Amino acid sequence: MRKELGKWLMDIAKYLTTAVLLSSVFNDIKESWIIYFVVSIAIVLTLLAGLWLVRERRIIWEQLSCQCLFL
Repeated sequence: MRKELGKWLMDIAKYLTTAVLLSSVFNDIKESWIIYFVVSIAIVLTLLAGLWLVRERRIIWEQLSCQCLFL
């Protein structure tokens, strides 16, 4: 479930990037820097959230078990 949500969030980041690039090519927006700034933040946040949800948790458990063995 977490991986699917992560993949979905990464897709949303790609769609936002595509929408901004296409709209900048076809339209003349007066306050374009505001739109680019807000969308860039949204892209970064959704991409990071997606990558965080997709990550492998197995590595963390292996590191914790190794540390417990040495204690």
